Amino acid sequence: MNFKTKVKQMNLEEILEKTKNISLVVASKYARAEDIAKLARLGLSEFGENQVQALAQKRQILNEDHALKVENLKLNWHFIGTLQSNKINLLIKQRPILWQSCNSLKLALGLNQRLDYTLPTLLEINAANEASKSGLAKSEAIDTYLQIQESCPKIKLCGIMSIGAHSDDEKEIARSFEQSYAIYEALKTYGASICSMGMSKDFELAIKCGSNMVRLGSILFEALKRI
Repeated sequence: MNFKTKVKQMNLEEILEKTKNISLVVASKYARAEDIAKLARLGLSEFGENQVQALAQKRQILNEDHALKVENLKLNWHFIGTLQSNKINLLIKQRPILWQSCNSLKLALGLNQRLDYTLPTLLEINAANEASKSGLAKSEAIDTYLQIQESCPKIKLCGIMSIGAHSDDEKEIARSFEQSYAIYEALKTYGASICSMGMSKDFELAIKCGSNMVRLGSILFEALKRI
């Protein structure tokens, strides 16, 4: 079976064991609020959305629907998708604990101008240099990171985010992770502490390549169905 074309079946205990030493963010893009609530009641607390409007809607449902029984649980929201400039104000209202997908100085400046609090942020890197992905080119990443740090006081850069190469070749995927990790290593001097790499199909490889935060969606929700 090709490396990228099949998500391994794992139960929740296996997934939690494999990610026990790193941060696990539930990528809830296709999930219903009810399923997010189930995972929250099972002890997961970090959730990431790709669209600002979906983040706002799910957050509201989970805050207000007492039948979901999450009112005593703390859900921490990440924004992990491409941010459109016309959604900046809505994102600010959601107060995510981490914006994982800052992909340009221009976008950072636009957000910084409107923020009234400090927003922890990751710089998104397109390590595989694929036209279908957003993110900065490897050659621009370090300079842009430092420019944002200097010019955006309300954006607290704390690391990088990257998506593995879209490939069936495990070596190529690993190479894209390794290149992202090398940038992360170089940025540690400037306060980087988060290296967010790895999704459902490649998170084990990403962890081997140095990731300390993974974003898992389908593998978790498939495991949830089997509980």
